[in-house]
Amino acid sequence: MLVYPSGVDVASSTLRLLSAQLRTRRHERGTRWRRLTPGRQAQLALAHLRCGHTYAQLAAGFGVGTTTTAYRYVVEAVELLAALAPTLAEAVRAATTKAYVILDGTLLPIDRIAADRPFYSGKHKKYGMNIQVLTDPFGRLLWASAALPGAVHDIKAARTHGIIDALAEADLPCWADKGYQGAGATVRVPFRGKHRNLPSGQQAVNIAHARIRAVGEQAMATLKSWRLLRKLRCSTTRITSLVQAVLALHLASS
Repeated sequence: MLVYPSGVDVASSTLRLLSAQLRTRRHERGTRWRRLTPGRQAQLALAHLRCGHTYAQLAAGFGVGTTTTAYRYVVEAVELLAALAPTLAEAVRAATTKAYVILDGTLLPIDRIAADRPFYSGKHKKYGMNIQVLTDPFGRLLWASAALPGAVHDIKAARTHGIIDALAEADLPCWADKGYQGAGATVRVPFRGKHRNLPSGQQAVNIAHARIRAVGEQAMATLKSWRLLRKLRCSTTRITSLVQAVLALHLASS
């Protein structure tokens, strides 16, 4: 395998954060020696998350010899980062200083076959995992949910995660799309029906509503700037921790 140097477009503060977490973990476990220093292990994990490099590529590039070692290094780093991600309660509490939040769902594509129907999203016409996201009025990512099978609709996912109840308890206004019809509480959705068939007043409201929600798309772009999330080929049980790790890194660097 040919090996070449490559850049990882993340802030140096992100590398320092992960390196410090890994160094602390090694100290707690009394680890005396490893093939890579905490800084190099952090680089390896970031290359996997940001660039989507495979374990074979990482093993060759960092000289750890086996893909098993690369896998263990990545899993350890992801677990540490995921533990730093805010809970829904923490995110909503922090968001109470905002005028409102934006709720949206996205599908993270996965590598599955036709037999795995629970993961098939009829809306997106592909297999994936449903992720719910809260952003502030400027489109900055505040919180990301655990991953659910792609067949789960956004409104059901929001209820499953307790998002609607948490927003209602905090009396925090929330803007969402038509996929959240019937949410009630503080969740505001556009009027139903085709735009051209609605009264002019409702059309104007829907246009204004769409402009507000469009800002939330920046958070989706933020998530998927981590290339690993553009096409996940790992076990579906690991996707939640990967999303939470990316969230923690994003919040640490923002």
